[in-house]
Amino acid sequence: MTVLLLALNEVNVDYVRAYVAKGKLPVLGRLIDQYGVAETTSEKSYHELEPWIQWVTAHTGMTLAEHGVFRLGDIVRTDLPQIWEVLESQGLTVGAVSPMNAKNSCYSPAFFIPDPWTETPVTGSLLMRKFHRAVARSVNENAAAKLTASSAFWLAVGMAVYARPANYPRYGSMILSALRGRSWAKALILDQILADIFVSQVRRSGVGFASLFLNAAAHIQHHYMFNSSCYDGVHVNPDWYISPEVDPILQVYEIYDAIVDQIQNLVPSARLILATGLHQDPHSETTYYWRLRDHAGFLKRIGVVMDRVHPLMSRDFVVDCPDAEAAEAAERLLTSVRSADGTSLFEVDNRGRDLFVMLTWPHDIPLDFVYFVDGVPHHGLREEVGFVAIKNGKHNGMGYLVDTGSPKVANEVIPLTELPARIAAACGVSWSLPTAERLHSAA
Repeated sequence: MTVLLLALNEVNVDYVRAYVAKGKLPVLGRLIDQYGVAETTSEKSYHELEPWIQWVTAHTGMTLAEHGVFRLGDIVRTDLPQIWEVLESQGLTVGAVSPMNAKNSCYSPAFFIPDPWTETPVTGSLLMRKFHRAVARSVNENAAAKLTASSAFWLAVGMAVYARPANYPRYGSMILSALRGRSWAKALILDQILADIFVSQVRRSGVGFASLFLNAAAHIQHHYMFNSSCYDGVHVNPDWYISPEVDPILQVYEIYDAIVDQIQNLVPSARLILATGLHQDPHSETTYYWRLRDHAGFLKRIGVVMDRVHPLMSRDFVVDCPDAEAAEAAERLLTSVRSADGTSLFEVDNRGRDLFVMLTWPHDIPLDFVYFVDGVPHHGLREEVGFVAIKNGKHNGMGYLVDTGSPKVANEVIPLTELPARIAAACGVSWSLPTAERLHSAA
């Protein structure tokens, strides 16, 4: 049997049920009615509720305290056994498309396409490697609204090769929406093409286990949850931000409904495990997200000595420094960047020779905004940053699980750490860490 993990990151199943009650989402509604929904639990502290933490737990069976991976991309610093290697060591053919914060440590996966933020090898054709690189660049350049000619070329080639003809009308609608300024449509397009790639790779390779990670819902909920017809709170997004008649949450959920339907139809014998890792609830405050347009340029202008900067998701980036002394100096400079009222603009985590940095300023940045670096006033920050979003959704550590291979569940609550063992059992093998001998035989 083929087991497929569909990671629908941060989807709110209460909202799914509410849309189903309105006559929407027939496929997800049918699965929920037929198999029920289990709840998954993870970390309790809010600052530990991040998808790049919870999905490492889902891949390794370890809590944050055990796996210690707190930042996006940091999985590559570890040798933690993940679900793919464990199953591969027991004779299964495995594959993955865009797993969040996952390292390609397999010896011979059928396919392995990393997420856009984690620097780990791609297992796939030359075109797949080029396409993945273009996706990673476009995702990380999104806030600056720029796209290199090379990235645009390989994105177009990849779309032409990998998009399923049956989905052309949907692609056309999403592309038209993006051209009309609905920026969230780009996230929908990415998830749809990832799903098309996943289906083609699964059907071609005959894997025993494969995973697909989709992030558009998480992205869109963070930005537009107040626009959902299921939202009953008091917050309203301003008209300049998004039209009140538009419901991007329903749009992305409908895409997921169609994706799940296609996977069931095209891989009918597969056992599907749908998991969200965690979910989002409506945010209770008004919070702005900003992203540096030119990370390296800004850091050099304020005097940071570095080797390289790695832009990550939204507000985050990593600064590589020549040595620990340079990292300490960079940390001091960045933590000295403050507004006129003394509020820090950056949160900095010094990890030795590199810094994980988050641009945390939560308010509007007018053209005459003044900030201070080491007590020296600076101007022009508004031109240095790109507006990302008004925060609409916040993380909740409870996730959801739907398993088409198990009896209908009711009120079941399981730790997220148990997910790998459940997947292994579904595949007919055990959740046991591979020995060196077994890894060698898998190769």
